[in-house]
Amino acid sequence: MIDATLIQTVPPESAQQAVGYPALFVLVVLGSLVPVVPTGALVSTAAVVAFHHSDPLALLVVFALASCAAFLGDIGLYWLGLRGVRSKNGSRRLEALRARAAPDRLDRARRGLHEHGSRVLVLSRLVPAGRIPVMVACLLSKMPMHRFARGDVPACLAWAAAYQLIGILGGSLFPEPWQGVVAAVALTLLISGAPAVWRRLRGA
Repeated sequence: MIDATLIQTVPPESAQQAVGYPALFVLVVLGSLVPVVPTGALVSTAAVVAFHHSDPLALLVVFALASCAAFLGDIGLYWLGLRGVRSKNGSRRLEALRARAAPDRLDRARRGLHEHGSRVLVLSRLVPAGRIPVMVACLLSKMPMHRFARGDVPACLAWAAAYQLIGILGGSLFPEPWQGVVAAVALTLLISGAPAVWRRLRGA
């Protein structure tokens, strides 16, 4: 039986980190594999909580976990896509990725890939809804896994840093963590949804 006095001596922050860090890692991996989870909002939220704990190490851990999880998710998704490219009958995963890439965005991604190579991956991670079209362009050009991985490393680092900065900004503007979380999530959702709103307005 666990001693009750031992439980009382465990700081609440330690308990939160023991649960929150693995959850952040798993959710970002899943969000990279299934592009419907708002991974940017998750990273910003974790950064707000770490900022209010006034623990620089916690911010470093959030950055490391988020960037590593995003990279693993990207690699997994790209591997599944490559299987579809190499298969004679294709794959549902590749078709699902192509369906999520608007034709005009895919055309721009293919031009960017042709002009700048794998460096375009960094921009694709920072531009809302830019990751999937660029990944599909890489798949259609049959970019090898090692080349994609080499370009995806700085892309994931830049992505994690950007959304962590949004979380730190939200946390610094408000005294309570929940207020910073709300602000960070609202800002990330606004950034993510702005391109879609702009396209609809232009279409109208």
